[in-house]
Amino acid sequence: MSIRHGLLALLERGPRYGSQLRTEFESRTGSTWPLNVGQVYTTLARLERDGLVAPGGEDPAGHTLYAITDTGRAELHEWYERPVDRANPPRDELSIKLAMAVGAPGVDIRSVIQSQRHATIKAMQDYTRLKAQALTAIESGTSHERDDIAWLLVLEQLIFQTEAEARWLDHCEARLVRLSLPADRRAVPDPPQAAPSAPGAEATTATAAAGATTDLPSTARTRRS
Repeated sequence: MSIRHGLLALLERGPRYGSQLRTEFESRTGSTWPLNVGQVYTTLARLERDGLVAPGGEDPAGHTLYAITDTGRAELHEWYERPVDRANPPRDELSIKLAMAVGAPGVDIRSVIQSQRHATIKAMQDYTRLKAQALTAIESGTSHERDDIAWLLVLEQLIFQTEAEARWLDHCEARLVRLSLPADRRAVPDPPQAAPSAPGAEATTATAAAGATTDLPSTARTRRS
């Protein structure tokens, strides 16, 4: 997460002081990535050192304001145009946990997967509920529309991410089951399809899908009003 560029984006709208930047950042992202004031002022000090922001006087209450510089504005717009680098993905705790659990003595990796699946599905439900609330607020016109649309985009990213994680967990479990089978049973050819009994006969295919959810304590953050 680029706190640096997030603060520059807020400062492009006008001079702000530290606590104000923290509040607006959390409002825009729905408190998904909460900041503390120390982080904000540390980042502002670095931005000032790099010539991207400069002191912009004080407000009537005596708060020190910061303003974006031309160099900072150029840096911000370059960030908007530059794709996020995926060459060095951040460490993912779940991936590391499963990698370490493979073959670990006394660890039932399928139990680890199932436990995580329940938590992931519950998080997905929470995010979906919050998305519905955000949509209702936008459609009713009772919200700060720009902030709620930004929050909606963050929520939808979280929903897609948890959906992908749930599918990946299913894949991991299936992979482990397959690898636990004897070598001669790992690749089983698909059964041949039966031909229609008579010309013009219709072939039918039945498919079934089942999904289970478990009520667990919410893992999603509730957006600050």
